[in-house]
Amino acid sequence: MTSLRITLRQSLLGLALAALAPNMAAAAPSRSGPIADPIPPRSQGVGPYQRIVLRNVTYVDGTGAPAQGPVDIVISGDKIAEIRSIGAPKVIDEALRAPKGDYEMDLTGYYVLPGFVDTHTHLHSLEDGQNVPADYILKLWLSHGITTARDVGSERPIEWMADIKQRSNRNEIVGPRFELYPFFHSILDKPVNDPETARLAMREAKRRDADGIKFLGSIPEDVLFAALDEAEKLGLKTTMHHAQQLVSYANVLKTSAHGLDSMEHWYGLPEAMFIDRTVQDFPHDYVNNDEEMRFAEAGRLWKQTAKPGSERWAAVMDELLKRNFALSPTFTAYLTSRDFMRMSRAAWHDEYTMPSLWDWYRPSRVNHGSYWFDWTTEKEMAWKENYRLWMRFVNDYKNRGGLVTVGSDSGYIYNLYGFGYIQEMELLREAGFSPLEVIHAATQAGAKVLGREHEVGTIRAGRKADLVIVKGNPLANLKLLFGTGTIKLNDETGKVERIGGISYTVKDGIIYDAQKLRAEIREMVARQKAERNMPPGPMMIEAVDTTR
Repeated sequence: MTSLRITLRQSLLGLALAALAPNMAAAAPSRSGPIADPIPPRSQGVGPYQRIVLRNVTYVDGTGAPAQGPVDIVISGDKIAEIRSIGAPKVIDEALRAPKGDYEMDLTGYYVLPGFVDTHTHLHSLEDGQNVPADYILKLWLSHGITTARDVGSERPIEWMADIKQRSNRNEIVGPRFELYPFFHSILDKPVNDPETARLAMREAKRRDADGIKFLGSIPEDVLFAALDEAEKLGLKTTMHHAQQLVSYANVLKTSAHGLDSMEHWYGLPEAMFIDRTVQDFPHDYVNNDEEMRFAEAGRLWKQTAKPGSERWAAVMDELLKRNFALSPTFTAYLTSRDFMRMSRAAWHDEYTMPSLWDWYRPSRVNHGSYWFDWTTEKEMAWKENYRLWMRFVNDYKNRGGLVTVGSDSGYIYNLYGFGYIQEMELLREAGFSPLEVIHAATQAGAKVLGREHEVGTIRAGRKADLVIVKGNPLANLKLLFGTGTIKLNDETGKVERIGGISYTVKDGIIYDAQKLRAEIREMVARQKAERNMPPGPMMIEAVDTTR
């Protein structure tokens, strides 16, 4: 593939990690050597100040409560100091106003939400197959309101991600604060084939600044359960992509019984609800390493499990609820499988997707998530039904008090950083969540899963000053949160206007102009296109067109 600066080894490793990792006996990547992708020091952002006043605010606090306002929100340093009611809508009592601040913003006509929590991220770099600067990703995330992110595994050494976590948490660079969940198999530079080595890996991860562990791939049963036990003893949180190699002995019922805190995607959940089989009904010629075959068959899995509302469906849900188990569905990660055209031609690709990332997305036998070798209408129809059943479970789980979060898993399958997060919010809405429930999933629920609900996830005095500021009402239209906004007819001029896009993201009391961050990203993309002598606008997928 032209202009693709990756090695076959990197491509195959990315393929394995993001879907079904290789056997845990394989040696982990080396931790030696610098990463040639420096992230520049922070030069954007206003504050923090001793006293910032956001005036005439309508806000949604993240708990599920309806919008409230008007209020003045006072920020002191990195914390919300006061939320002061100043009257009623359209009737402001000046006598109730907060005293003057060192810095003030009039937010009349804006909504303020808690900073978003993305529970499934991968920070890629110039050394990954995506071949994009980490700074590009960090700014896409922050400009879409993501102030806290859980990184659930990287091909890079733990120390690389730990350094970024520390720098971002100190606000030395532009980006979300991070929770670090390295891949289980990447912790040690030796195979993990026995329970004692698994316990050692957990202790080593804790020593190297991990907040939790992401399990993925073919892990022997005794090794997995020993690692989960040790993680719980150490206070490390855990999540898992239940790969097809192990769901026969480690579905979500079994892993959650051994202390697993949450799951990514949905693998391992349908398998726990089988009533007339123990493994998925694979075609006789099925080979797991064929990505188109694997993803096509994944789209036929939910119809093989218990019916919605059935006794088995309810029993599995009951057990997961008792264990306070959390779901991070990442609906958006699979959206291209049910509508290739919609995702591959999304409006934001033209100005926000780097050509090097576009190379990664194109159909390829080696790049993970590029399995469009011969994707058919029938495969899309199967995926539409898969979504219907999957969404039903997730919505039922939420309705019964279960924790459901917003995770984007961007950087694969035409799923762009930042934009994919807002798509995930829309997909939760499609699943049956109300707009307020979507915001709750994106904020307080995510904070709870990370164990940080006493710091972030809600707008409340004493909490971190992490805020999303958008002009207009996102409860009425979540599309206002996309970096590309949405279109609206101006009846006075008769012209169609593009409106919306998050205006400001506040993290730790520092106010970032999200529009300027997105302008910087557009410049990065335009620069790379110019270097490749590519015109502005849509990028081609095919190299040969036989329809003309």
